[in-house]
Parts: sequence; structure tokens; C-alpha cells
Amino acid sequence: MGIFSRFTDIVNSNINNLLDKAEDPAKMVRLIIQEMEDTLVEVRSSSAKTLADKKELTRQVSRFENEAQQWQEKAELALSKDRDDLARAALIEKKKSTESSQALVGELVNVEEHISKLQDEISQLQEKLADAKARQKAIIMREKTVSSRLKVKQNIDSNKVNDALSRFDRYERKIDDIEAQVESYDMGSKSLADEIADLESNEKVDDELASLKAKMKKGKK
Repeated sequence: MGIFSRFTDIVNSNINNLLDKAEDPAKMVRLIIQEMEDTLVEVRSSSAKTLADKKELTRQVSRFENEAQQWQEKAELALSKDRDDLARAALIEKKKSTESSQALVGELVNVEEHISKLQDEISQLQEKLADAKARQKAIIMREKTVSSRLKVKQNIDSNKVNDALSRFDRYERKIDDIEAQVESYDMGSKSLADEIADLESNEKVDDELASLKAKMKKGKK
């Protein structure tokens, strides 16, 4: 048995409620669409049969109306020949044809009402189907997005990532140790360029000291 048992179940159904209750919304919406498409095929098939019935009834009504008109003409001909008996018989046949035509016209009205209802049902079902397909696309997109985010979260929280970060930390500590060793070798030892630079700096200090002494001596005189 399908999700929907009758057409009215589909038209009156609330797709949102069905999806809210479903454990697997994506699967549920696929089943809903399949059920709607199958029902749409059935309704269209029924509509096509009813349209064929309407055409057949229309032909029969036209035939009986033509027969009634022909019996009318025959009755008039019989009267013109003073054959009341034949005219009467012709009018009886005309009455039969007219009654048959009227009966079919009543049936034709019912068929046309049925066709109108079928057309409304098809329109409603197509709207529901379009809505379901739109929701299916939205659900698929959401499912893909959530799945991608879940994979990212799982990778971030996984031990592999934590292990990799720990290795980075260990590598950085090793490099810090090596840099510290290099700096320790540099402490207490100067290059030739450093020693010459120190001499130049000391010479400038000595010159500035001599200049200051000479200035102070002039001030005392």
C-alpha cells in the first residue's frame, strides 16, 4: 500500500507534516513524488477515457436529433398527401428520437461535470507534485551541505589532526633548541668585524672626552 490511498489524500495532505515525521526525509519525499506521479497517470488516463465518452455521447445526440428532424419532415410529407396515419406514425418515431436525444444530453451534462472535476484534480495534483519536487531539491542540497560540514567536523576533531598538530609543536621546539645552541656559541666570541667596530666606537668616545676636557679648561680661565 502506498503513502496515499486516494487522490483526495494527496490533495489534502500536508507534505511538511509527513517530512517532519519521517526518519529519512529524502527517502520519504521520493516516495511521495512517485505516488503522485503514479496517481497523475491514473487521473489523466481516466480523463482521456471520459473525454472519449463525451465525444461518443455527442455523436449519439447529434444522430438522434437528425433522426427527429427527419421524422418531422416525413410527418409533414405524409400530411401533405393526406396520410394522417403515416404522419402520426412518423411523429411517434420523432418522439422516440427526441426522448433518446434528451436522455443523452442529460448524461452528457454529467460527463462534462466529471471532466471539469478531473481537470481541477489534475491541476491540484500538478501543484502538489511541483511543490514536492521543489522540496526534494532543497532537501538534497541541505543533505549534501550538512554531510560536507559533518565530514569537516569529523576531520577537525579526529586524532589524526591532533597528532599532526602535536608533531608541528615538537618540530618547533626542536628548531627553538637548535637556535638556542647557535646563540650560545655566539655569546662571548666576536668576529673581526665586531672587534674593529668596537675600536671605532671607543675612538669616537675618546675624541669626545678630549673635546669636553678642552672646553672645561677654557671655561676656568
